[in-house]
Amino acid sequence: MNRKELVDAIQKHTLVARTDVDKVLGSLIQHTQVAVKKGDRVSLVGFGTFERQDRKARTARNPRSGAPVKVKATKVPRFRAGQGFKDVVAGKATAPKLSPVKSTAKATTARAASTAKATVSRATTSKASTAKASTARASSAKASTAKASTSKAASRNSAPKSTAKAASSRGKAKSGKKK
Repeated sequence: MNRKELVDAIQKHTLVARTDVDKVLGSLIQHTQVAVKKGDRVSLVGFGTFERQDRKARTARNPRSGAPVKVKATKVPRFRAGQGFKDVVAGKATAPKLSPVKSTAKATTARAASTAKATVSRATTSKASTAKASTARASSAKASTAKASTSKAASRNSAPKSTAKAASSRGKAKSGKKK
């Protein structure tokens, strides 16, 4: 498993954005490297411990020629697996199941559903108030003997559903003037 595959697997398991998972993994790696370089120990309980090991200078042999070669002292990283990790690999413990987190998904879905319901109820309320206002305009157009331009302005401001009512009221208003 490479880094991309690991990020994808974590993203599917936690339902966090892929870019966020990549940033967190990168930060974990960087902080671990810096701490180990300083000589600190990074212990992740159940996973393992990262630490720096100092190697002394020594002489080794070139495998091809057999000649002795001097190797300088150096510092190398060392990883020791934790007991939980060892048990899972050895088969003594069951491996954790990698199913997506359900509680987070339910909470996210519930939040999205409640937001959608609130949006729908707001839209319904605004439609109802617009319909009431257009009905009031249409009824006032019927009752008044205003000029045709006034009823045209009322029909322009009303909702599309009430245009038929406003047109019929305009017809009645015009017919009333002709008689």
